[in-house]
Amino acid sequence: MKVPVLIVLVLVALVGAASGLYVVNEAEQAIVTQFGKPVGDVKQPGIHFKIPLIQDVTRFERRIMKWDSSPNQVPTRDKRFIWVDTTARWRIVDPLLFYKTVATQRGAQSRLDDIIDSVVRDAVSSHLLAELVRGSDYEKPGGKEETEIFEVEGEVVEESELVGREEILDALLEKAQSSTPEYGIELLDVQIKRINYVEQVLDRVYERMINERNQVAAEYRSEGEGEKAEILGKMERELKEIRSEAYRRALEIRGKADAEAAGIYAATYNQDKEFYAFLRTLESYKKVIGDNGRLVIGSDSPFYRYLSDMK
Repeated sequence: MKVPVLIVLVLVALVGAASGLYVVNEAEQAIVTQFGKPVGDVKQPGIHFKIPLIQDVTRFERRIMKWDSSPNQVPTRDKRFIWVDTTARWRIVDPLLFYKTVATQRGAQSRLDDIIDSVVRDAVSSHLLAELVRGSDYEKPGGKEETEIFEVEGEVVEESELVGREEILDALLEKAQSSTPEYGIELLDVQIKRINYVEQVLDRVYERMINERNQVAAEYRSEGEGEKAEILGKMERELKEIRSEAYRRALEIRGKADAEAAGIYAATYNQDKEFYAFLRTLESYKKVIGDNGRLVIGSDSPFYRYLSDMK
């Protein structure tokens, strides 16, 4: 009878030992609680042991997690009401402290809501809208060089005094990070996903954007018209040069042809001057005396010479 009892005891011991083993994978970290009270944390992956029936294991994410806020309506320093949508990335670095302070990831998300929303509201309300939407590498459309001046409650703020969006986000992250270590949380990044105007000012913003785009388009058209005029002027000048050269060559050719013709006429005239005079006179008759025409000349006129000889 002693052998079966021993076997039962061995089996119970094996089951107890097996129930005391647990595995933590690479994406997890855990804490061990004893009667609900945390007694240690486990950050290394692998097989670990706990006291069966007395200790429990609570697991937490080791990976980076995302936090997203609900869009909030916040006024800027220059009294522009905007919707701000924020996101952040965080992770658990001290699971034991995390469990003692916020207990769960849902509790951590709620605490981050309070911390980040407060910091974002302070950052937005203490800066101009232009600072929130412009980066440090912002360039004015059309390459304008004049300095833009902003006025806030009678106080003039020059463009050179503004900071970029990156600087605001860096300061925002630094301020939010100072409040998270006490919860065992490391805040890695905070970004503003989207900024939009409230409905009351959207129409005015769109109108201003349209006017700015129209102004840029007008500048492009003006530049295009100037280039067009320059191209047309150059083309007209080249055409005049081509016509002038062609006209000069035509005159040269015509003059050369006239000279050759005159030479031929002169040679012919020298061969038979009387025949040449007769031929030219006939041509004159043809031009002067038309159909049903009358010619009144004296009998001693040279023009009448060949007519009188025909009698």
